[in-house]
Amino acid sequence: MNISKHRGFTLIELMITVAVVGILAAVAYPSYTQYIVRANRSAAQSFMFSVANKQEQYLLDARVYAGGGTALADLNVTVPVEVSSKYTITVTCTMPTATGNCTAAAGTPAYVITGTPLGNQATNDTKCGTLTLNQLGAKTKSGTASAVADCW
Repeated sequence: MNISKHRGFTLIELMITVAVVGILAAVAYPSYTQYIVRANRSAAQSFMFSVANKQEQYLLDARVYAGGGTALADLNVTVPVEVSSKYTITVTCTMPTATGNCTAAAGTPAYVITGTPLGNQATNDTKCGTLTLNQLGAKTKSGTASAVADCW
């Protein structure tokens, strides 16, 4: 009697393969999530730098910074979809006397661009949180990171 051997995988071999794939997925997913968070933060920062550049041009033309609810429209910029879905970008300004949408504050004209994370970005980016950039190029963060350089 000639008994042919069936070739294939045993249940143990399949279970080992499933376990290895599970371990790899468990390691890779958090890294992927953090990569997405950093990419979203980088897109917001890039846009904030673009707004800062436009603010300086606007100051030369109008002798005042753009600020308030119309600041982005005054600067003729729109928040890209990849940024607006993850961050709320706001611009505030101060002047020695209240001018335009700027509030009065002693000293030199100033502005602050704020990027506030939304939804999953806020949940997953507690390290950096809200980002700010001012007219001096000073950057801040509201999150738990030990240094601003960890976020910018």
